[in-house]
Amino acid sequence: MSNFASHSPKNVFKKFSGAGVPPAFGASRPFLFAGETPVHRRPEARATIFQTRSKTLIVAALVLGATGAAQAQYTPPPPLQPFPGFLNDWMRKQDPYLANWDISGAARFRYEVKENAGFTAAGSGADFRKGGVDNDNSYFLNKVVVRVGYTDKWWSFLVEGRNSGTTGDDRNPNAESDGLVDLHQAYFTLGNHKEFPVSLKAGRQELSYGDERLIGAFAWNNIGRVFDAVKVRWQNSWFSVDAFTSRIVLPDDNEFNMGNDYNLFSGAYFTTKKLPKHTTEFYFLSRNDGPGSSIANSGSFPPFQVPAPFARDIYTVGLRLKSSPGELGNWDYTLETAGQFGNWKPAATSPRQDHQAYMATLNVGYTFAETFGTPRVALEYDFGSGDSDPTDNKHETFDNLYPTNHKFYGYMDLLSLQNLHTLRPILTLRPHPRVSVSLEGNVFWLADTHDRVYNVAGLPRGGTGPRSQFPRRRPRSVGSHCSDTDHARRGQRSSPCGSATRLRRRRRLGIGQRG
Repeated sequence: MSNFASHSPKNVFKKFSGAGVPPAFGASRPFLFAGETPVHRRPEARATIFQTRSKTLIVAALVLGATGAAQAQYTPPPPLQPFPGFLNDWMRKQDPYLANWDISGAARFRYEVKENAGFTAAGSGADFRKGGVDNDNSYFLNKVVVRVGYTDKWWSFLVEGRNSGTTGDDRNPNAESDGLVDLHQAYFTLGNHKEFPVSLKAGRQELSYGDERLIGAFAWNNIGRVFDAVKVRWQNSWFSVDAFTSRIVLPDDNEFNMGNDYNLFSGAYFTTKKLPKHTTEFYFLSRNDGPGSSIANSGSFPPFQVPAPFARDIYTVGLRLKSSPGELGNWDYTLETAGQFGNWKPAATSPRQDHQAYMATLNVGYTFAETFGTPRVALEYDFGSGDSDPTDNKHETFDNLYPTNHKFYGYMDLLSLQNLHTLRPILTLRPHPRVSVSLEGNVFWLADTHDRVYNVAGLPRGGTGPRSQFPRRRPRSVGSHCSDTDHARRGQRSSPCGSATRLRRRRRLGIGQRG
């Protein structure tokens, strides 16, 4: 009874009415607002009070309306969940306990036509040359992947086999054929981030970070890139960090693929969303290729194993900022920059050079949210430093590490982010949540004309570089897009680059000299 009395109508209204006598229960006398006194309740004051409050309510409604309009700007739809596969979908409908298993496969088929593109054994290094060499190639690519995995509360494993082949392909060696079947991934994990902040992942696995400009799975390639790696992850509500060490796996057609024993690729990758409206990433990467790395497997080929340099120790420190979806209205952007230091040994007989290089990329886009297909218009700029003086003791060409360059520097796959400026206008349409259509263009020019053009595998093409870096190269004029490196590597005597005698005459006239 005492609790009921303390909340009786008399006590309640006595507390809030502001009058000397409590009203009857159910009376409609209003409460006093903050700043009011009983005099405001007189009839002559009520009209003024009503008008003032009406204006206040109108202003408040306008403010709320403006806030609602601002919040109604473009918000990207949530990402679609990946389809688990027909077999997994059927198994999980039959028995919920089978949801722990992942038994699935994927098949990809592609036909490519390359005209005057340098994608043949005879025409390698002669892209865009129409005559004098067999330079056309058309081929069919097939890639089939089958996987078996299991996930428990504290551990999981996955084994993935792959078949990669081509038909009608004139390339030799063939960078997209890898025998009947090979081991693509095989790893296990320990840990549960819902229960404990640390986890472990060890075995053959893909590494992919950021936009894959420096570390990517290279999925467009018919083989793809994997590493024999050990990775430890620390994750909490503030940040996550991956620390890994690995060796790149070298494809060898018709042989079991093994890691490069002369290569060590390690790093730490830090990610946080505590910077408002952004995902922020910091990273430190270490690429160490010892003597023998370029010839570790005689059956392998570029871009997985490249013939130069003889050795390198490259350290990369970088930052990536990406706006969170919808947080900047219809605008979005991604910014990434990295600097490198270390040393570079061009050839067995050459001294080690100090390596100092850097890169920067910026992608800015705007999405028309109310238009069919929510078109996004964007402009991207990319820069990778080049070597300003090939005769000094410095190497200033950016090392592109292990990227997926197909997404950024032209679908012809001719260039990498080395000694390069590029502008890329982009128009993207999404007529359906699962369908995307893009129209892109690329404009390229050299970052430094004293350096060369570098192909998608990171190998130099033309230009005026030191002959000691590639002892088998012949001298040639600036601007040539013809490379003797591939022909020398295959032991061919002839080359579409022309005679050395003619080029020596040009040098006497000053052609081909560095300015």
